[in-house]
Amino acid sequence: MTSNTATSKNKTTTALYWKCQLLGWGIVSIYWAYTVYTRDNYGVFYTFLNYVLDVSIGIFLTHMYRAFALKANWSDLPIKKLLVRVIPSILLLALLYVLICNIKWHVYWTLIAGVPKDLWNSLIYWDPILITGLRLMSIWILAYHLYHYYQKEVQTAKENAQLSVIAKQTQLDNLSAQLNPHFLFNSLNSIKSLVIESPDTARRAIDLLSDLLRSSLYEKDKDLIPLTDELDLVRDYIEIEKLRFEERLSIDITIDESLENFKIPTLSIQLLVENAIKHGVDKIMEGGLVVVKITKKENQVYIQVQNPGKLSFNNSSKGLGVKNLKERLKIQYKNEASFHLIELDKNTVEATIILPFKADENI
Repeated sequence: MTSNTATSKNKTTTALYWKCQLLGWGIVSIYWAYTVYTRDNYGVFYTFLNYVLDVSIGIFLTHMYRAFALKANWSDLPIKKLLVRVIPSILLLALLYVLICNIKWHVYWTLIAGVPKDLWNSLIYWDPILITGLRLMSIWILAYHLYHYYQKEVQTAKENAQLSVIAKQTQLDNLSAQLNPHFLFNSLNSIKSLVIESPDTARRAIDLLSDLLRSSLYEKDKDLIPLTDELDLVRDYIEIEKLRFEERLSIDITIDESLENFKIPTLSIQLLVENAIKHGVDKIMEGGLVVVKITKKENQVYIQVQNPGKLSFNNSSKGLGVKNLKERLKIQYKNEASFHLIELDKNTVEATIILPFKADENI
């Protein structure tokens, strides 16, 4: 597949090269065709023949230069080293251009027009042909190397972009690899407390955890998932926790219907709900309500999770889960997203994720 793509690219580049050669020299040679037709009275046939020869001379000389430059890999050289080679090449090509054009001119006048001309004088005639040759060869060689320089820069930019994507994906994979065991560990701790007290409930919890892990496994290769899928994971997790907390735990989820298919980082809301239970509800004798609100304000999506309790900077704000969430937001959204954890009052803590709203959901 890679070989076929490279071959196709080479064919396209070669075709473009010949189109540019024919079009460029064809346009340039029109001037000389007009000159010999109006000034030197070449006639239609010999004007056309002269035109074809001028195009051929230009293509021949520059194509020979291209073949040599490719073989010597001049396009890979730094600017200073390239200039050392290009300047003498321009002079040489201009001289060859003068010599060939003068031979063409001498042949026409002596053999076709029947006007005697001295060969030596014809060969050393340089004004204005040498100036024209220098100008044409300079423009062609400059354009040729600028094109290759541009192509090299584009290729470098593509490679850097690919490396950036790979690095970004690696970072996200590493963070996910840390987060999933973190989630599993906390869930197993919840189930462990039920094994002795209520074996039947523990078995039910294991079934739920199995379903939850199976669902999250399907999403493991996705950085972003729809809000509805994330909330399904949250509800399964809450059901597991309710087996342990029973009436002490309840949850209220409110979502703007227009955001149901909006994509967010995988397990982000689940993490906030998990922390709300672990650092809030679990520490209060009577338990409490976890409130999840998802709204859109202007061009931002607000994901807010509230729980009873007080903010503890020793765990919830500096824990592995929150630390990884902040890093994922930074990588995924390039500093366009943010995370905040505050106390609304003495008995309520609120965690908020703010994401940029993008209709096409392409980050």
